Amino acid sequence: MKSIYSILVFSVLFLTTSCDETQKVINTASNVQLNGNYTINTVQEKSYTPKELVISFDALNKSVNATTECNNLFGSYTIDLYALNFSPLASTKKYCEGKMDAEKEIGEALEATGSYTVENGVLTLFSKTDRSQLLTATKVRDTNEN
Repeated sequence: MKSIYSILVFSVLFLTTSCDETQKVINTASNVQLNGNYTINTVQEKSYTPKELVISFDALNKSVNATTECNNLFGSYTIDLYALNFSPLASTKKYCEGKMDAEKEIGEALEATGSYTVENGVLTLFSKTDRSQLLTATKVRDTNEN
């Protein structure tokens, strides 16, 4: 009876540890997939091309930075499979006449984000409440890539 109990306990511990390790691998892969720079195309269905709006993810530090026509937004993010959440973002505080709408909308979109996809080099952020599309961005190819 002791050996059956020992096997049962070992099995539960093994499965629990395996699931935890599997989750870590999945989260690491998700971070690597998200890592890089993206040119923002749309925010809340409003087109911003060809403006130079960029969102960057640093998987190593789990940090995010968005560059707008006027200010920068920056903060951190957490990822769990396809769930994506941003910390409250900080911002530089310059005033730029007629150029601040995009940064406000990007900040609101990031705050409302609950999940994401990256397909064919296009990042799409979705709302945590109704899964509506909040932002799309195209991955910028690294000049060091082959």
